Amino acid sequence: MLDAAKLAMADLGNGLLTLTVEDTQGDSAHASELSIKAITTGAKVVIGPTELPAAQHIAKLSGPKRPPVLALANNFTGGPGVYAVRLSEADSAAAGAAGIAAKGSKKFVLLVAAGSNGSAVEKRVANSLSIYGATLAVTIPYSAGDGGTKAVTDMGSLVDAPDAVIVASGDDSPLQILAALKSKGIPARTIAVVGTNRWLERPIEPLFEGAYIATLDPRETGPIADRFKTTYNYQPDVNVAYAYDMVALTAGIASAVGPDGFSKQVLENPSGFRGSTGLFRFRADGSSQRSMPFYRVEKGALKLVARSTSGF
Repeated sequence: MLDAAKLAMADLGNGLLTLTVEDTQGDSAHASELSIKAITTGAKVVIGPTELPAAQHIAKLSGPKRPPVLALANNFTGGPGVYAVRLSEADSAAAGAAGIAAKGSKKFVLLVAAGSNGSAVEKRVANSLSIYGATLAVTIPYSAGDGGTKAVTDMGSLVDAPDAVIVASGDDSPLQILAALKSKGIPARTIAVVGTNRWLERPIEPLFEGAYIATLDPRETGPIADRFKTTYNYQPDVNVAYAYDMVALTAGIASAVGPDGFSKQVLENPSGFRGSTGLFRFRADGSSQRSMPFYRVEKGALKLVARSTSGF
C-alpha cells in the first residue's frame, strides 16, 4: 500500500497533496491512536486504517469538524464520514443477486453466516432485489458448527421453489453449506446459487461449480499493476489498487474543487468515481457500492457472464 501510494503521488498527487505516512505496526490500538491524532491535527483526509477494530473505533467517534476517513480495513461496513473502501461481502452479494434478478428471477433466499455483518448483507440484498421487482423471501442465519444442514432443511420448509439461493459465508468456508445444498439438488436448472467475493479468498473448489459471483475485475487494475511491477519489481495485489485509488481520488478532488473540497456532498456524489478497482460510490452511512463484472464458475474458473452488475 505504501508503494502504491507513492506511485499515485508521483502520477497525480505531487504539487496537490502532502502525504504523511504513519506505521500502525499492525496494532489496532496504535492504529486508533494515530488515526485520532491525524483527525485532530488538521488533516484534510485520512486514508486508512487497515486494522478492522481501529476503523470500527473511529466510526463510533463524533465531531462536526472531523475530516473524512477512507478506511482500508477488510470487512468494514462503514460509518457516517468513515467510508468503507474495500469491496464488502454485502455489496458483492447484492450485485450478484442483481445479476440473477436482471434475468427475470423473482424469489430469493439468503443463507448468511451468523455474525455482526448479517444484517448489513440482508439489507443490501433486499434493496438490490427491489430494483428489479424481486423479493428476498427469507433470510436464514446459519452456524458453521452444524455445517449449514439445519439452515438448508429450514429453507425447504419455509420457501417453496425459490429461484436463487445466495450464500454469504463470511469468514468461514462455504463448502459445508454448499454440500448441504447439493444434497438437496441445488443448484438446479431452475434454482441458481449466488456466492460472494469472500468465497474467492480460498481456492475454487468443485462444489463452487455453477455458482454465480460478482467481484472486482482484474482487467481494471491492469494498467496500474503493470506500472507497479515495472517500478517496484514485485507483483501487486488488490491492496495496491485500493491504496492507489484513494490517493488518486484525493488528488482528483483537490485538483477539481480545491483543498476544502473534501465534503460529504463531494464524496457522496451519487455518480461515484472510477478507479483501478472499477466504478464505486460512497453512501451517507459510510458503506460503498460498486459496479463489477458478474461471473459463473465453470470448470474451476470464473467465466464472464456480464461486464457489469451493481445492485444500485
